[in-house]
Amino acid sequence: MKKVLQRWMAQYFGTEEAVLLSVFVVAAIIILATLGDVLGPVIAALVFSFLLQGLVNSLKKYGFSKIVAVVSTYILFLVTFITVLVVLIPIIGRQTSLLLKELPNMVGQLKILLSSLPEKAAEYIGPEQIQLVVARVSEEVANLAEQLLSLSISSFPSILAIMIYLFLVPLLVFFMLKDKDMLLNFISNMLPKERRVMTVIWDEMDIQFANYIRGKAIEILIVGVVSFVAFLFLDLKYAALLASLVGLSVLIPYIGATLVTIPVLLVGYLQWGLTNDFAWLVGLYAIIQIIDGNVLVPLLFSEVVNLHPVAIVIAVLIFGGIWGFWGLFFAIPLATLVKAIYNAWPRTAV
Repeated sequence: MKKVLQRWMAQYFGTEEAVLLSVFVVAAIIILATLGDVLGPVIAALVFSFLLQGLVNSLKKYGFSKIVAVVSTYILFLVTFITVLVVLIPIIGRQTSLLLKELPNMVGQLKILLSSLPEKAAEYIGPEQIQLVVARVSEEVANLAEQLLSLSISSFPSILAIMIYLFLVPLLVFFMLKDKDMLLNFISNMLPKERRVMTVIWDEMDIQFANYIRGKAIEILIVGVVSFVAFLFLDLKYAALLASLVGLSVLIPYIGATLVTIPVLLVGYLQWGLTNDFAWLVGLYAIIQIIDGNVLVPLLFSEVVNLHPVAIVIAVLIFGGIWGFWGLFFAIPLATLVKAIYNAWPRTAV
């Protein structure tokens, strides 16, 4: 056993670059696990910088100087950022507040629905089971109400964190766009001179990360806007809130769409019951999900997502557990990074 372990170590860690690469990987995992929340504004700024860098490059190709391209792109980013804050966020906030106020009435309707189940499915569900479900739902509603009552006390840290994001992220985005080359040179000077494998991994992942972030932003925008238009057409309650959830659900492959389907269909059923409007909702929502999965994803990520679905789900669970929201957002490119590191890892013949 000892000889087998020695041969394995010699094969995979027999070069200086392999040792350095393993140290960088371990250090990155520790930093993400311990400082992921603290580095949130920096990571958010990096995401926006990746999104905007393409526009900067396009403007430079048309003859604009770097500073003009950066300033123009940054002004567009600020206008969009402020518009979202002033227009979209208040609408979602109001609809969320209305949904929370109507939650007891919705639960009451669910109780009536559940109470009628024994008559419709007496062979499968007994009265005791229905009472247990109703009691469980009531308990969850009571817990939710208690959390809402304590919101004014516990929300200060989260509000403070949001204010920090609102100030730091635009500031960091500007400097990341303006001083991109200088920052990359600074990081490059900190790395070893002999880094052939790291260069191979960086060249591959730089393109993949940029394509993934831009593709995911386009997917969120298209799915969210189309869902909003469909919900408005049907006059569905909380259209902006539900459309935002549907758009953001694409961040979590496979799992996100499944989870968001529940509130969408539940709100539709409680609003209309089993009517033609509800059937239209089910049909349009199914079409949106089919187009997203079979048209948008292959079109936007054909060169990025070259992973088995099982690997993607495992990546979502692992990176989401380690890094929270950003782990879910970057689950696919991080899994691709792991694959690229494995393929490029220096090996010595034993």
